[in-house]
Amino acid sequence: MENKYTHARTCVYNINYHIVWCVKYRRKVLTPTISSRLQELTHAIAADKGFTVVKCKVGDNDHVHCFVSAPPKLSVTQIVKYLKGISGNTLLKEYPEIRNHLWKGQLWNGSYFCETIGSTSEENIMRYIERPKYCQL
Repeated sequence: MENKYTHARTCVYNINYHIVWCVKYRRKVLTPTISSRLQELTHAIAADKGFTVVKCKVGDNDHVHCFVSAPPKLSVTQIVKYLKGISGNTLLKEYPEIRNHLWKGQLWNGSYFCETIGSTSEENIMRYIERPKYCQL
């Protein structure tokens, strides 16, 4: 069985996020070529900023799903800022034709969806916390 935990200098962690963001106005501008480049960019950004993009996939040519594993020192807000900011600027420079479908030159919508992904269910954690044997107040 593969070890799902990352051992850092001062902690052991397993922090994963499912992050989704959309193209501004849900324009279907993420062609297969652009999608492929976006996947390369997300992996490069993650490597540079200290987290991992486990999987990145474009859906319906207008939104992106990323499965991200990150250390506790990085907030999900920082991760999204890196992924959307750097990828958006790079794609608009490399594929200027995208601007023809957008106003004000922004590729991504200002919002995003995020959920945490864990290996233990919420019910198991609640049961564990409720057990009186582990309460040390």
